[in-house]
Amino acid sequence: MLWLWILLGVAGGLALITLFVWFNNSCLKTTRYKISINGAPKLKIVHLSDLHGKRFGRRNARLLNKVLKQKPDFIAITGDIIHLYTPKNKEVAFEAVASLKEIAPVIYVAGNHEMRNKGYRFFRKDLMEAGATVLDDCTADVCGITVAGLNGASLRNDKIFKITPASSPKILLAHEPQFFDKYASAGYDLVLCGHAHGGQWRIPFTGIGLFAPGQGKFPKYTAGLHEKGGTKMIISRGLGNSEFPLRLFNRPEIIIIEIN
Repeated sequence: MLWLWILLGVAGGLALITLFVWFNNSCLKTTRYKISINGAPKLKIVHLSDLHGKRFGRRNARLLNKVLKQKPDFIAITGDIIHLYTPKNKEVAFEAVASLKEIAPVIYVAGNHEMRNKGYRFFRKDLMEAGATVLDDCTADVCGITVAGLNGASLRNDKIFKITPASSPKILLAHEPQFFDKYASAGYDLVLCGHAHGGQWRIPFTGIGLFAPGQGKFPKYTAGLHEKGGTKMIISRGLGNSEFPLRLFNRPEIIIIEIN
């Protein structure tokens, strides 16, 4: 009988580990922010980032249902909707955008995974046909506020200053958060970013992430609200995973932002 109890214990332990991993990587968390921007209309924005071709339920039903319940004015997607080394996940991207645009307008900027794809201009065309407004170093009036988009290839040069509107209120969508000083010096009221995946593994109860691309170990910008001067930056912990396949204490995140 001892061997049976051992087997049951091992099976129970494996089941708990499997549940723990699933919870950390597939159980969606909703994070809410209420902020004020002088002169901005009252808006609700859903911010999504770093899907990396992941599905949450059949045809992303769990993700879509959570977004639908928020009744947003628009949906901001800040890059890496695909994973560079898995070409088939483009279908997931187009499927997600086509469904999300039935809920609210989808405003999209490319991340590093899209920009490293040799077929980006064709991907961009297909994404627009699926229903996204793609902001490639340009601006658009969205629900009465100016939204600028800086694609993932333009973050390391001064294109941000060329597309920055002269007057506020204005929002910037940009994939990588480590350029916060540059975003703030351009005078944006609100910046939405992703890319850091929350630091991938987070130390419980501390808000500290272990690693982020472009920032290295114990990065400064992985999640949450940051302020510099008159600029606020909100970083999404993202939805999927890239080369590093496992999140710990870092559930995939949907951000809801209420302005004024």
